[in-house]
Amino acid sequence: MAVTRRILGLAAATALAGTALAGPAFAQETVTIGWTGPLSGGAALYGKNTLQGLEMAVKEVNDAGGLEVGGKKVKVEVVALDDKYSPSEAAVNAKRLRAQYKAPVVFCPHSGGNFAMQAFNEQDGFLIGAYTSVPQMTERGNKLTMRIPPSFAGYLPPFIKTEMATFGKKLGMAGADHDYAKAWAALIQPAWKQAGGTVVADNPMSYNKDSDFYSGVSRVIAASPDVMFVGGASEPTALVVKQARELGFQGGFAVMDQAKLDEMATVLGGYQPLEGAIGTLPLMTDKRPGPVEFVAKFKKIYNKDVGSETSLNYSATNAVLEAMKIAGTTTDAAAIRAKLTDAFKALPPGRNPAVIESVDERGGSNAALLVGLVKGGKVVAVDAATGNVLN
Repeated sequence: MAVTRRILGLAAATALAGTALAGPAFAQETVTIGWTGPLSGGAALYGKNTLQGLEMAVKEVNDAGGLEVGGKKVKVEVVALDDKYSPSEAAVNAKRLRAQYKAPVVFCPHSGGNFAMQAFNEQDGFLIGAYTSVPQMTERGNKLTMRIPPSFAGYLPPFIKTEMATFGKKLGMAGADHDYAKAWAALIQPAWKQAGGTVVADNPMSYNKDSDFYSGVSRVIAASPDVMFVGGASEPTALVVKQARELGFQGGFAVMDQAKLDEMATVLGGYQPLEGAIGTLPLMTDKRPGPVEFVAKFKKIYNKDVGSETSLNYSATNAVLEAMKIAGTTTDAAAIRAKLTDAFKALPPGRNPAVIESVDERGGSNAALLVGLVKGGKVVAVDAATGNVLN
């Protein structure tokens, strides 16, 4: 099993930022933030983007002198283990992160891994930082789970309303075949039918293993859909879209929120192949104060653009660390979980670019949801609650 360990304290923290500045002095006490996710394979870029949010938040806290808990300064480190997007390996990694590193929280960017950890995390005493918008993640009654993004159920009304009105009522399912994509498919198909549409094709594909999607996409297009549901990690999702356009598909795309429109546009050479697609709003086009401040800060440090995968995990990590401070403990996962809403409310906008307002009693985050629509070669923001275009 490939293992990556990142300790964002003295030397490693400065190396991450590419500077030679000396770090602050810390007391001996250390708290580990665990992470398990894909650092190899087709979803590696996706995994690294989520991990970067943790690393950036932890680095900032350490550079400011460490986390103050109960009157003591505590050093924070991130330990990240590659699970290759495998739920079983995620479970093994979580066991290791808890047993070897005493991690009170383990972040994971895929639903399969999070569901696997829910089988034992309460007994083992660690909080799950679940980067997944699957509604079922917080419906099992697990008291030590935080679902970081809002439920993807909130995407369905604007997705369906917009795509049906623009392109038509025939939907072709061409999403990925992993657990998260299956959960999306299980909700969007009945919702599409309830809105008066029909599902004319259902052909999930192995986005994380395949690079040639000709056969799978051809089967979907043969059913003459008006709209295609696509989605997995950004890079393979872009390849599915590219293949569809090359085969003559001129309809719209409902893009699962794991794939990011801006990252897909980079692969595709621009937004033109995505015309009419609806998906998550790229962070770079979000004009709210928190996202604007975070984008500028990230650009100054890394000299590149940043996406919502990084910002959501950055917000969540800041909230976990703030909750430790408020609860007065770095070890009691239940006490940390209980203070998450207070923590999000205490964060200034620049440390909460995901604009998360609270965490409900089941562990789900609440935020004002915006989605992105590709229109005229650019992305415009759409209010998910009203369907109104904002810019």
